[in-house]
Amino acid sequence: MSAPRQSITILLAEDDEGHRLLIRENLRAGGIVNEIIEVRDGQEALDYLYHRGAYQDAAKFPRPGLLLLDIKMPKADGYAVLEKVKADPKLRLVPVLMLTSTDDQMEVNRCYALGASSYVVKPVQYEEFQTRIKALGLLLDIVRFPE
Repeated sequence: MSAPRQSITILLAEDDEGHRLLIRENLRAGGIVNEIIEVRDGQEALDYLYHRGAYQDAAKFPRPGLLLLDIKMPKADGYAVLEKVKADPKLRLVPVLMLTSTDDQMEVNRCYALGASSYVVKPVQYEEFQTRIKALGLLLDIVRFPE
Protein backbone atom coordinates (compact mmCIF):
# COMPACT_ATOMS: atom_id res chain seq x y z
CA MET A 1 0.00 0.00 0.00
CA SER A 2 1.45 3.36 -0.98
CA ALA A 3 1.63 6.37 1.33
CA PRO A 4 -0.94 9.12 0.74
CA ARG A 5 0.25 11.91 -1.54
CA GLN A 6 1.36 14.98 0.36
CA SER A 7 -0.14 18.31 -0.56
CA ILE A 8 2.69 20.80 -0.30
CA THR A 9 3.11 24.29 -1.64
CA ILE A 10 6.12 24.75 -3.92
CA LEU A 11 7.91 28.09 -3.84
CA LEU A 12 9.71 28.83 -7.11
CA ALA A 13 12.25 31.66 -6.89
CA GLU A 14 13.45 32.43 -10.42
CA ASP A 15 14.14 35.85 -11.95
CA ASP A 16 13.85 34.74 -15.59
CA GLU A 17 10.19 34.83 -16.64
CA GLY A 18 10.78 32.34 -19.46
CA HIS A 19 12.41 29.86 -17.09
CA ARG A 20 9.55 30.25 -14.58
CA LEU A 21 7.05 29.49 -17.35
CA LEU A 22 9.01 26.45 -18.54
CA ILE A 23 9.44 25.12 -15.01
CA ARG A 24 5.75 25.57 -14.18
CA GLU A 25 4.47 24.06 -17.43
CA ASN A 26 6.82 21.10 -17.29
CA LEU A 27 6.11 20.36 -13.63
CA ARG A 28 2.44 20.25 -14.61
CA ALA A 29 3.30 18.01 -17.57
CA GLY A 30 5.20 15.80 -15.11
CA GLY A 31 2.01 15.34 -13.08
CA ILE A 32 2.59 17.89 -10.31
CA VAL A 33 -0.70 19.49 -9.28
CA ASN A 34 0.60 21.21 -6.13
CA GLU A 35 0.21 24.94 -5.72
CA ILE A 36 3.26 26.71 -7.14
CA ILE A 37 3.98 30.18 -5.79
CA GLU A 38 6.36 32.14 -8.04
CA VAL A 39 8.63 34.96 -6.92
CA ARG A 40 11.03 36.99 -9.07
CA ASP A 41 14.04 37.52 -6.83
CA GLY A 42 15.72 36.45 -3.62
CA GLN A 43 14.29 39.30 -1.56
CA GLU A 44 10.75 38.41 -2.62
CA ALA A 45 11.47 34.77 -1.65
CA LEU A 46 12.59 35.91 1.80
CA ASP A 47 9.51 38.15 2.13
CA TYR A 48 7.31 35.15 1.33
CA LEU A 49 9.15 32.84 3.74
CA TYR A 50 9.03 35.38 6.59
CA HIS A 51 5.52 36.72 5.82
CA ARG A 52 6.60 40.26 5.11
CA GLY A 53 5.12 42.88 2.79
CA ALA A 54 2.55 41.44 0.38
CA TYR A 55 2.93 37.99 1.99
CA GLN A 56 1.90 38.83 5.57
CA ASP A 57 -1.15 36.55 5.58
CA ALA A 58 0.29 33.17 6.65
CA ALA A 59 -3.01 31.41 5.88
CA LYS A 60 -2.98 32.69 2.30
CA PHE A 61 0.79 32.14 1.90
CA PRO A 62 1.64 28.89 3.73
CA ARG A 63 5.15 27.73 4.45
CA PRO A 64 6.37 25.89 1.37
CA GLY A 65 7.12 22.20 1.52
CA LEU A 66 9.70 22.64 -1.22
CA LEU A 67 11.81 25.56 -2.43
CA LEU A 68 13.06 25.64 -6.04
CA LEU A 69 15.74 28.29 -5.90
CA ASP A 70 17.69 29.91 -8.72
CA ILE A 71 21.20 30.96 -7.69
CA LYS A 72 21.72 34.10 -9.76
CA MET A 73 18.90 36.49 -8.85
CA PRO A 74 18.70 40.22 -8.13
CA LYS A 75 18.34 41.78 -4.66
CA ALA A 76 19.39 38.58 -2.84
CA ASP A 77 21.02 35.66 -4.60
CA GLY A 78 20.15 32.02 -4.06
CA TYR A 79 23.11 31.50 -1.73
CA ALA A 80 21.83 34.21 0.63
CA VAL A 81 18.31 32.77 0.62
CA LEU A 82 19.58 29.22 1.15
CA GLU A 83 21.81 30.32 4.02
CA LYS A 84 18.92 32.09 5.80
CA VAL A 85 16.53 29.15 5.26
CA LYS A 86 18.98 26.59 6.63
CA ALA A 87 19.88 28.79 9.63
CA ASP A 88 16.22 29.20 10.65
CA PRO A 89 14.87 26.45 12.95
CA LYS A 90 11.37 26.89 11.48
CA LEU A 91 12.52 26.58 7.86
CA ARG A 92 15.65 24.41 7.86
CA LEU A 93 13.75 21.18 7.15
CA VAL A 94 12.28 22.61 3.95
CA PRO A 95 14.02 20.83 1.06
CA VAL A 96 15.79 23.26 -1.26
CA LEU A 97 16.58 22.35 -4.87
CA MET A 98 19.05 24.77 -6.38
CA LEU A 99 18.47 25.67 -10.03
CA THR A 100 21.32 27.14 -12.03
CA SER A 101 22.76 27.30 -15.49
CA THR A 102 26.29 26.32 -14.47
CA ASP A 103 27.76 23.01 -13.39
CA ASP A 104 30.83 24.60 -11.78
CA GLN A 105 31.94 22.14 -9.10
CA MET A 106 32.83 24.94 -6.65
CA GLU A 107 29.27 26.26 -6.95
CA VAL A 108 27.85 22.76 -6.47
CA ASN A 109 30.01 22.25 -3.37
CA ARG A 110 29.03 25.63 -1.94
CA CYS A 111 25.31 24.85 -2.32
CA TYR A 112 25.62 21.49 -0.59
CA ALA A 113 27.79 23.00 2.16
CA LEU A 114 25.04 25.55 2.81
CA GLY A 115 22.46 22.77 3.11
CA ALA A 116 20.92 22.37 -0.35
CA SER A 117 19.00 19.13 -0.83
CA SER A 118 19.84 18.93 -4.53
CA TYR A 119 21.44 20.86 -7.36
CA VAL A 120 19.86 20.89 -10.82
CA VAL A 121 21.61 22.40 -13.84
CA LYS A 122 19.24 24.20 -16.21
CA PRO A 123 20.30 23.14 -19.70
CA VAL A 124 20.59 25.78 -22.37
CA GLN A 125 18.81 23.57 -24.93
CA TYR A 126 15.01 23.90 -24.61
CA GLU A 127 14.28 20.18 -25.13
CA GLU A 128 16.81 19.10 -22.51
CA PHE A 129 15.49 21.71 -20.06
CA GLN A 130 11.96 20.44 -20.67
CA THR A 131 13.05 16.81 -20.09
CA ARG A 132 14.83 17.65 -16.82
CA ILE A 133 11.92 19.60 -15.38
CA LYS A 134 9.46 16.82 -16.29
CA ALA A 135 11.81 14.35 -14.56
CA LEU A 136 11.85 16.64 -11.53
CA GLY A 137 8.05 16.57 -11.55
CA LEU A 138 8.10 12.77 -11.57
CA LEU A 139 10.58 12.76 -8.69
CA LEU A 140 8.46 15.16 -6.65
CA ASP A 141 5.51 12.84 -7.11
CA ILE A 142 7.24 10.01 -5.21
CA VAL A 143 9.37 11.87 -2.62
CA ARG A 144 8.24 12.20 0.99
CA PHE A 145 8.69 15.65 2.53
CA PRO A 146 9.14 16.68 6.18
CA GLU A 147 6.11 18.14 7.90
